[in-house]
Amino acid sequence: MGMEQTVAFPQSTPPTWAAVATLLARYGFPVSLRMIDGQLAFPDETLPEDWNELRLGTPPGMVTVRRDGERLLVVVWGNADASLRQAWNALVWGFAEAGEGRVETADGPRSPADYRRTADLPAALKPSAGGKP
Repeated sequence: MGMEQTVAFPQSTPPTWAAVATLLARYGFPVSLRMIDGQLAFPDETLPEDWNELRLGTPPGMVTVRRDGERLLVVVWGNADASLRQAWNALVWGFAEAGEGRVETADGPRSPADYRRTADLPAALKPSAGGKP
């Protein structure tokens, strides 16, 4: 069973994968494209506009991103360890930040800045780590 977080884009469309990867790389958090819609992909492959599912490699493991209209569902396995949950949160924040989205939480929607302040993120992405590069 998986755990899922949702990023909604009520005022825009989801950002490109390149924008998210570039944003996270600026913070020293490497992420690579591994699969597009169930097919192996090169890390620098250009996504088709109609993609439905991405598998993304992070240092601690794989995270899945599924498109659901103007929302993205970001999924990891339910038994993910602490470092993979941090990577999961990093991708949620990255998509929200790059696309001016909102993270849907049990307490209501959160801005990327608010999510970043409250989520368990890798050290390089925590606001106390020096802010934006």
